[in-house]
Amino acid sequence: MIGISLTRLTKRFGSTVALDGVSLEIAPGEIFFLLGPSGCGKTTLLRCLAGFHFPDEGEIRFGEEVVTHTPPHLRRTGMVFQNYALWPHKNVAENVAFGLEEARVSRAETQRRVAEALASVRMEAYATRGIHELSGGQQQRVALARALVVRPRCLLLDEPLSNLDAKLRLEMRSEIRRIGREAGLTVVYVTHDQKEALSVADRVAVFNAGRICQVGTPGEVYRQPVSRFVADFVGETNLFPATALGGGVFEAGEGVHLHSAASTGVGEAVLLSIRPEAWRLGAEGVPGTVEESVYLGEMAQHRVRTPLGEVKVFELNPRGLRVGEACHLAVAREDVVALPPEEA
Repeated sequence: MIGISLTRLTKRFGSTVALDGVSLEIAPGEIFFLLGPSGCGKTTLLRCLAGFHFPDEGEIRFGEEVVTHTPPHLRRTGMVFQNYALWPHKNVAENVAFGLEEARVSRAETQRRVAEALASVRMEAYATRGIHELSGGQQQRVALARALVVRPRCLLLDEPLSNLDAKLRLEMRSEIRRIGREAGLTVVYVTHDQKEALSVADRVAVFNAGRICQVGTPGEVYRQPVSRFVADFVGETNLFPATALGGGVFEAGEGVHLHSAASTGVGEAVLLSIRPEAWRLGAEGVPGTVEESVYLGEMAQHRVRTPLGEVKVFELNPRGLRVGEACHLAVAREDVVALPPEEA
């Protein structure tokens, strides 16, 4: 189990800056997610950790060891790719054994470690099956076993669930977390799926345009975004330009006052972020009219026209608002996030 330290990491491909001075600390045994849209630099960072790319500037440490320019086979990392990269002509056990055979591990030791790795991903009964006989979820488990069998210092996962259906993705999320915990591994996981990151990660780094926008626990990143990009990318939100009146009061829209726990100077321009599920329907608050309502059973999604503009509202255990019905929206001050002035 090792910690990973990145210091001012920069990687260019021609005129494109894929990583722009990235610094990051990942704790030993942490399940750490790199989250962001396509092309933001997260996979480039993962490939730098694996040794498939060498950075143009900066330093990578595994524990106290500098590995910035160490070849991949000397880093002792396990990598799971988006397409699994399994050998179709080899059976399950032979696929898992491949890395050990390349390292010239004895046959008896290889057999023992392959059995252990397959057991850790609950695939021991499939050792002699062909890859073409496996479901997508089973192939994913084989890819994990192949990464684990070499006893890596850290496990690197590049969008490993993107090819699975929704049910299998949910199952494999918990499995990956279990495997990482039981194996005592530091796990670095790349995804663009916010729910995947929020449900599995210990901490998350949100990427955009080669830079880290925010690092924190899933709860911190979701409830206290530090920028418009983070608020808008991680989940859904409503954004309202506003002016601070002092004492945590902000004027937004047509004379509407909203209260926040944020501390800002009087007259400061901000952007208020309010999650759709934070609104409460009641007899008091911002007046509005329901323009659209979608019933989803345990929840309804409403689009409400208000003096603030159009507001998205998620109502749990919905009572059945009708289009054209008048309503009022209230929100707790701790659910009103004031984004920095430069983001307004």
